Amino acid sequence: MSPDHMIWISLALPILAVGLIVFFGKTPDLRDGSSGTIAGLLFIVTASLSIGVFAGERPEWNLGEMLPGFEIAFRVEPLGMLFALVASGLWILTTAYAIGYMRGHHEKQQTRFFACFAIAIFAALAAAFSANLFTLFIAYEVMTISTYPLVTHHGTEEAKRGGRIYLGILLSTSIAFFMLAIVWTWSLAGTVDFKLGGILADAVAENRISQTGLAVLVGLFAFGIGKAALMPFHRWLPAAMVAPTPVSALLHAVAVVKVGVFSVMKVCVYIFGLELLRETGVSLYLAYVAGFTLVVASLVAMTKDNLKARLAYSTIGQLAYITLGAMLATPNSVIGGGMHIAMHAVGKITLFFCAGAIYVAAHKKNISEMEGLGRKMPLTFAAFLIASVSIIGLPPGGGAWSKWFLAVGTVETHQYLLTAALMVSSLLNIAYLIPIPMRAFMKPKSDTPDDPSQETGSWLANMQEAPMMCVVPLCVTAIGSVVLFFAAEWIYQALLPITMTPS
Repeated sequence: MSPDHMIWISLALPILAVGLIVFFGKTPDLRDGSSGTIAGLLFIVTASLSIGVFAGERPEWNLGEMLPGFEIAFRVEPLGMLFALVASGLWILTTAYAIGYMRGHHEKQQTRFFACFAIAIFAALAAAFSANLFTLFIAYEVMTISTYPLVTHHGTEEAKRGGRIYLGILLSTSIAFFMLAIVWTWSLAGTVDFKLGGILADAVAENRISQTGLAVLVGLFAFGIGKAALMPFHRWLPAAMVAPTPVSALLHAVAVVKVGVFSVMKVCVYIFGLELLRETGVSLYLAYVAGFTLVVASLVAMTKDNLKARLAYSTIGQLAYITLGAMLATPNSVIGGGMHIAMHAVGKITLFFCAGAIYVAAHKKNISEMEGLGRKMPLTFAAFLIASVSIIGLPPGGGAWSKWFLAVGTVETHQYLLTAALMVSSLLNIAYLIPIPMRAFMKPKSDTPDDPSQETGSWLANMQEAPMMCVVPLCVTAIGSVVLFFAAEWIYQALLPITMTPS
């Protein structure tokens, strides 16, 4: 099987999953089994494709020209390949977790849920493999539309309101800003194809666009890609927390927000080019917007008692790290941002898996209600602690390396205020994450009759974890947060080609 064939097979597999999920909709075991099987096959195909890509191959598949200069085409490069590996690998675990969660919580409309989930994975892979802005834009919009039914899954007024905010912000920013940026880019360069080193250098050299105009164009992309959640276009993300927890995991780790920050990075690397951004400094103001976002989001997270709301604002801050790396446009900052796509994905999905497991097993949503709960759910809260260490940026969590390279990028560009923002944000990460497992494990015994610490017998007999289908995935992803710490050299080498100036 050629690498070119692997592209369309990897895109076809999630669509096949949609058909099987709908076909077996009235037979839950077959429906869920087919979803998990396709997820496994997709990861095998994606992993096979990655071998050649990381060795230097750049497979392509062109579906055809829709309008002159606007093709639906796919070309796989290292950054997209890393994103595809993250999305396809976590789809397996998210599927297993969603089966346990949806059944354990007796959710309705499970067939629609899993079908929309598969479409979202298709959109993530289409974005990862996109060869031009046109293809990326289509995949981006498919992601928005396919995840709307997931956000409004419960059908309550609160869910509908959250869905309106979600859809309203993401569609309005993409149409008003992202689409305008694509058209402007095409008018300047005569193409919207991704090219290492960028496609706008000639337009700048020939004075077809001023530096002010270039700064505006970067801003249109940064704010038009609303899924990156830069302030003030971030409210869709906490509004979407009304969705079931597996959807929150999809939003925050597997697909939606990662499509956002991946798109920002791809535009910086392959449309503007890192050298052009560094020499002109037109993206520096957006680096400060990202620095503001990551600090303010962390401060807001500290005020939230609802666990999912706290994690939502944490995600806004963590996404800003990736945007910051892209806008600094140094090799180290871009590698740090690319690394953080993977590091944050694995760490944050663990935290949301834990939040869902707590709700399924103990029906607790608020952090203030979790005193002593670690004695009943030691695996869940141990996984939460491990993932928190990675999100904070401490060894042996993978996030330590991505934050290290981002900090190096701020020092290289002499943006010491941004260095301080990174350090302050990491301290705030400690303040809003670590007290959660500490409260669960270390809270003194109370006199409350139903306090978990009053249980008798062995700790094993007192365990009341969520169903195994919920607990196993969160344990695997927690271990994955540590594995990524030791895989940093491999990720660094994989991403290094995207930082090189083409000859």
